[in-house]
Amino acid sequence: MAAATGIVFPPAPFFRRIHTTRFRRTERNVRLLELRCGAAVGGGLDDHVVGATSSSKRRIQRLVGMGSKLVGCGSGSAVPKHMISNDVLAQLVETSDEWISVRTGIRNRRVLTGDETLNGLALEAANGALQMAGVVAHDVDLIIMCTSTPDDLFGGGCQIQSDLGCRNAWAFDITAACSGFIVGLVTATRFIKGGGYQNILVIGADALSRYVDWTDRGTCILFGDAAGAVLVQACSADEDGILGFDLHSDGHGQRYLNATTKDSETENNLSTNGAAIFPPRKATYSCIQMNGKEVFRFAVRCVPQSIETALEEAGFTFSSIDWLLLHQANQRIIDAVATRLQIPPEKIISNLANYGNTSAASIPLALDEAVRAGKVKAGDMIAASGFGAGLTWGSAILRWG
Repeated sequence: MAAATGIVFPPAPFFRRIHTTRFRRTERNVRLLELRCGAAVGGGLDDHVVGATSSSKRRIQRLVGMGSKLVGCGSGSAVPKHMISNDVLAQLVETSDEWISVRTGIRNRRVLTGDETLNGLALEAANGALQMAGVVAHDVDLIIMCTSTPDDLFGGGCQIQSDLGCRNAWAFDITAACSGFIVGLVTATRFIKGGGYQNILVIGADALSRYVDWTDRGTCILFGDAAGAVLVQACSADEDGILGFDLHSDGHGQRYLNATTKDSETENNLSTNGAAIFPPRKATYSCIQMNGKEVFRFAVRCVPQSIETALEEAGFTFSSIDWLLLHQANQRIIDAVATRLQIPPEKIISNLANYGNTSAASIPLALDEAVRAGKVKAGDMIAASGFGAGLTWGSAILRWG
């Protein structure tokens, strides 16, 4: 297992040496490139030309070495309309509301149907975060889309950037399953601290219902679809709200939780006697395969250790924590981790009963509900941790607002 507790950058003064001559040369080159893109792609310069931007230079000078704070969150209606209750699942597999709720804490989950899309949910969540933060779309510098189930094989971040109208931002996707949001959040702080970015949208969104075997009682009762987002903003060091973090991965545990690619016509390949097939068969992903007992053991062992490490880096103790916010996988896991950390039930944030396991969306979704309900207030300290397929896990100590 490997741990990542920070990234080393050259001293800030190195980055601040911006020579006027070099800047003017860069500005001229960007303008020339913009003209070439317009001529090559569309023959004109407007917002509909691929690669066209509203300006040829950044609005402000980048300042490195800054802190990061959470200034907005969003989810609200960023869940599918269709709700699947435990009673509905009892009609599909041998189970009951009592059996599911006692073992998982889940009573309902939402799944995408009709013309709903994951990008549509992510867009709603992102808009909510921008509105709460009071930040307009063209002031966003970067969008990090944390998902393992994008609408497009190549990711959804760029489409979100376009749909939001964030014309000055760039975007990319992170795939780290249920740990994705924590990884995205830490990544955002590195772009602010080392790259001088000002406003970064971190979106967690997943639609695991697409890869659930609805005849498998061990997995179909767990997963739902949703999206959540936060706006991370640069601030002075004394306002820093991301105070410590700890990230890990261990590929030896991949066998306990996965959804691997498979040949859609695997059964027909048996007659080839191992001969190469060309053209290749169309590949698909298998349904989610999970060893629940091993995942439980992994989570209750590794998550408390990770939170302790993040707290130590932040220079705080458990008594400083106002809220424990874990990935919403299973209420038994949440309770077991809280017990090991000696955190009382009244300090636990949980909305698992209403949404199930929404993977990368679960932490920002629960955070948004707690903030909008007035439970989490400005200045509150939060210990957040994600864990899941990979296996990956990580924690961050956050100050809200």
